[in-house]
Amino acid sequence: MAQIVLVLHIMIAAALVGVILLQRSEGGGLGLGTGTMGGLMTGRGTANLLTRTTAVLAACFVATSIVLAILSGNTGRAPSILEQVPPPSSGPAVPAPPVAQ
Repeated sequence: MAQIVLVLHIMIAAALVGVILLQRSEGGGLGLGTGTMGGLMTGRGTANLLTRTTAVLAACFVATSIVLAILSGNTGRAPSILEQVPPPSSGPAVPAPPVAQ
């Protein structure tokens, strides 16, 4: 389940980056969306569509982030190396007596 949500999360993040880069920039950024989408929409309509799309993708990104946090919290806590008790030793090893020939 977590892998499916993670793949969806990555796809939403990539789409969000793409939609943000398409928006018209007033600060001199990329501003790739300077056209009018083939004459089908006005400049203002395009801006409204991209703004709404960005808001929806951002909401989906936050939702998948929360779901991933919940799923990762349910896996249980991994034991720490410091908390593990070493196995009991059977005492010091005694060397075998030398064999006379």
